[in-house]
Amino acid sequence: MSTGATLALQPAAPGAAITPTNLRNATTEAPWVRRTLIGIALVFLAVFLFVPLFAVFYEALKKGWDVYLAAIVEPDAVSAIKLTLLAAAVSLPLNLVFGVAAAWCIAKFDFRGKNILLTLIDLPFSVSPVIAGLIFVLVFGLQGWLGGWLREHDLKIIFALPGIVLATVFITFPFIARELIPLMQAQGIEQEEAARVLGASGWQIFWRVTLPNIKWALLYGVILCNARAMGEFGAVSVVSGHIRGQTNTMPLHIEILYNEYQFAASFAVASLLAGLALVTLVLKYLVERRVRNQIKGATSAQESA
Repeated sequence: MSTGATLALQPAAPGAAITPTNLRNATTEAPWVRRTLIGIALVFLAVFLFVPLFAVFYEALKKGWDVYLAAIVEPDAVSAIKLTLLAAAVSLPLNLVFGVAAAWCIAKFDFRGKNILLTLIDLPFSVSPVIAGLIFVLVFGLQGWLGGWLREHDLKIIFALPGIVLATVFITFPFIARELIPLMQAQGIEQEEAARVLGASGWQIFWRVTLPNIKWALLYGVILCNARAMGEFGAVSVVSGHIRGQTNTMPLHIEILYNEYQFAASFAVASLLAGLALVTLVLKYLVERRVRNQIKGATSAQESA
């Protein structure tokens, strides 16, 4: 048992005052424990994060800038970049509407099936992306359940942009809702009720009361959703058909280049995707601080009330 734990189990002397020093001694582990845990964390990050990232950028630039830029501006690469950004741009508004509506419904109202709805929101976290892609093929493929109707109306979903968007939306829709629900539950409904008593309409309550209170959590969820949408591989791989220059997103294009032994080109596109992820990570860190402060403030206000 650590020194901190031993101190925590010892009863305080009668009449002894509780000071910040006493609290710190009762909850602080021994120095060697802290150093060991920090060392393990740093080694883990170095092996599984820093070294792989360095290797990606090193391999991408190993043959020079000319080779790197040629791989980025190559027509198939440009098509993959555009498709990735387009799929993310279409998916984000859809997830935004669903996330805000679901979070508002769960946080502000009590109804039958609330726990079931929460479970369904978490479904993409537990279902393999490949299985999700196969489900869409089963439903929307030309040989699937709706295949006959799609052929009659000359509509193509699988092996086309709509299928990629559907798969991306399914994989990413929990992110915004899951960021908003804890904050909206912590804030309660007092402010909305006060606005309603003062005569505000539903839209006025949302735009002037609810949205300002959740804006940082909402932005945080959008950042996570965007990062996941750009990096999705499994579900998109199943529904895209791997049509080069047409339905390949950046992750799929990287796989094809690597399988064709075009290592410099594959690492060049991979570095671009990693760069987007790093930018997302920085934005995530900045917004996360705001979200933590917002949740802490909402919780403190609710406790004081």
